[in-house]
Amino acid sequence: MDLKNRIRLLLELGEMMGSEQDLWQEAKKSAFAHNPWFTPEFIDLAIGQIVDRYLQKDLLEKWIQPYQFPQQSADPKNIGLVMAGNIPLVGFHDFLSIFISGHRQLIKFSSKDQELMGALLRFLYEQDPETKDLIQTAPLLKGCDGYIATGSNNSARYFDYYFKKYPSLIRRNRSSVAILDGSEDKADLEKLADDVYLYFGLGCRNVTKIFVPENYDFVPLLAAFCKYRELAGHHKYKNNYDYQLSLVILNKRFYMTNESILLLEDASPFSPISVLHYAYYSSRDQVIASLPAENIQCIVGKGFLPFGKSQEPGLTDYADGADTLLFLRGIGKDKRY
Repeated sequence: MDLKNRIRLLLELGEMMGSEQDLWQEAKKSAFAHNPWFTPEFIDLAIGQIVDRYLQKDLLEKWIQPYQFPQQSADPKNIGLVMAGNIPLVGFHDFLSIFISGHRQLIKFSSKDQELMGALLRFLYEQDPETKDLIQTAPLLKGCDGYIATGSNNSARYFDYYFKKYPSLIRRNRSSVAILDGSEDKADLEKLADDVYLYFGLGCRNVTKIFVPENYDFVPLLAAFCKYRELAGHHKYKNNYDYQLSLVILNKRFYMTNESILLLEDASPFSPISVLHYAYYSSRDQVIASLPAENIQCIVGKGFLPFGKSQEPGLTDYADGADTLLFLRGIGKDKRY
């Protein structure tokens, strides 16, 4: 299948994803039924981001052009793809990268996100049976020329061991932070709430820690965060909130809350569901220098990624900063990326 046809299929896929097609709507309902974290609102948000920021002809052509992939690959490789399942369709960018590059792929779905990706593959099979030769699924990945895998730090060690003889792109735990200077207005703080709360904070691009100046007033922030007070009614989120609140009280830690999130002073950039860590700073440069680069996906704040934009990645916003297309272009040449 040549590049022109691959892009054509991706555009048709985007049209279907933005449609009210019955089978697609049923897949969305099934995804929520199997995984309560995938609420209809967050599923639609993820779909909208993919359609608007990935599956547009001009964006796809501009993205692929610098890599100079051949129009039709004479020697496509078999790429094993291990997908994560923390937020809806989180593995779509890897799938898209392999498909547009002209390689074949063997996908191991996350048990948390099978319905949506499965429905997308069935649509592609119906549009062009040749895609069945390019995209397949399996519970175990063997006999591939290279691997892309996303998971926790623990699973990454497993991937390192089993894929060590092959070219591999392995992603680990990441999170995002925000740096505030105290001049933020209500609109800024409400946009920051999007960075914190969307997808229940489960994505690597979610802000899980904020840095604030000494004597920072948290009251406006907590008030602005009431924008997402309805999440406190989601049973799984509420269970996490209640559990974390119990731990805080038992350990006699100081905390702040608006009853939908707990603010705790903590050194870690990673915070549990329903918790936002914070730390005070006197020098922004020192904050930036102290951030563990291997753990940070993006930084939000003035001079960095704008507030409210952390969950709007484009095609070149690669997870872990690792260029997936560059890895795929060099597959078969290097053992590691």
